[in-house]
Amino acid sequence: MNANFNRPVYLKERDGLVCEIFSLADAIDFLEDWLEKDRDHVHEATLKTCYMAHDGHKPLEVARDALRAFGNKKGILMKQPAVRAWMIKSPTGGGRVSA
Repeated sequence: MNANFNRPVYLKERDGLVCEIFSLADAIDFLEDWLEKDRDHVHEATLKTCYMAHDGHKPLEVARDALRAFGNKKGILMKQPAVRAWMIKSPTGGGRVSA
């Protein structure tokens, strides 16, 4: 199964950086890193949807849509045109610049 989204999802992190989420694994990592005290039913449902997609029980795009809905509900969803290359955290964690 190709676990890459057809288009990335951009979510703002607490430190002002933008996380570019390309794949289901990226989405699960992002949700797993969410602060325990800030987790709620929306977080739980989104994470469950991602795991169901990972296990082949839901289409990949359903997980992407759930992640976008999560970001929108939490006020961290970024529109792609608003994102500049220098704002995106690289997978290696280098080049961190605050937005």
